[in-house]
Amino acid sequence: MAESGDVFSGFEFKDESFFSSKRAEVTDHIEKYGPHVKRLPKDAVPEYLTLTPYQKFCWKMLGPLVERKDVHDEELEANLTRAHMKIRVEEYIAYVWMSTALAALGGLIGAVILALALSPVLGLLSYLLAILTVVLVPAAAYMGLKSAPSFKANSRGNKIDKKLSNAMSFIASMSSANINIDMIFKELSKQPLYGEVCEEAKLITRDTEILGIDILNALERAADRCPSDNFREFLQGVITTSTSGGQLKPYFKSKMEEYQDERRLMVKQNMETLGMLAESFVTVVVAFPLFLVVIMAIMSLMGMGAGDPIPLLYAIVGIMIPGSQAGFIAIIWMINQD
Repeated sequence: MAESGDVFSGFEFKDESFFSSKRAEVTDHIEKYGPHVKRLPKDAVPEYLTLTPYQKFCWKMLGPLVERKDVHDEELEANLTRAHMKIRVEEYIAYVWMSTALAALGGLIGAVILALALSPVLGLLSYLLAILTVVLVPAAAYMGLKSAPSFKANSRGNKIDKKLSNAMSFIASMSSANINIDMIFKELSKQPLYGEVCEEAKLITRDTEILGIDILNALERAADRCPSDNFREFLQGVITTSTSGGQLKPYFKSKMEEYQDERRLMVKQNMETLGMLAESFVTVVVAFPLFLVVIMAIMSLMGMGAGDPIPLLYAIVGIMIPGSQAGFIAIIWMINQD
């Protein structure tokens, strides 16, 4: 068997020709070696795909229609996999269709109420608003639900990128101790500190230990379903380095340094953004409302203002200042939530 780095140094195979191409398909592996027995932990139980009661209702009502129409969306299926949403694409399509129909019914009822309530005041404009309600409510529901898996997958990708530099340090440290790549990902799957990277490692370990897939095919499957471009590039690099006979230790070290530099740059950019927000907070939330309240009070005492300034002062103190503070808190939390 040809040398392929230190990835397979701890493996023993019944047949030396098994990895002659190093890209054997899973079906070939099963036909050649058959199923194998794997001892699971004592309290381990299978994890089934469970639907909510509403999703079960949607599938019961529209499932036959979806199956009869043979509706299949490959992009939606890929996004569901990358988002780790445990629902089949057919069931999700039935859920989207039923929710859109209910939203259309609710929009129609709301449009009728809106037209009856506002027609004495707005006239024809109320009917225009009613028509827009009928059209926009189901359209928004359909687009929102259809794109929800994509948004969740992108969110998982961002979480992976944030933890990737730390996970790469762990992988490089394990590799320096001459630990095989499959064992590295197995140990990584036991580290919840690394968040979504740990979840991806769990799936790789599942493929190798439970499904009996060789490590390279398991990494390739993980790269296909991974929502993070950086982690996908890393996995593909592991496959390329292994199949070309390269060494993984220098590769892991170089990727660790690369991701640490990117993380360091991201932290620096976040600190600069926080500094700009701090200056804006002092100007917008502290100084401006204070000057506005003082100027309005002085103008009121001098009789230069028109009308009673008290309601406006209440609005500034009770709405404007707390609202602006809450907005800044939300922005800072989103920047530093990791």
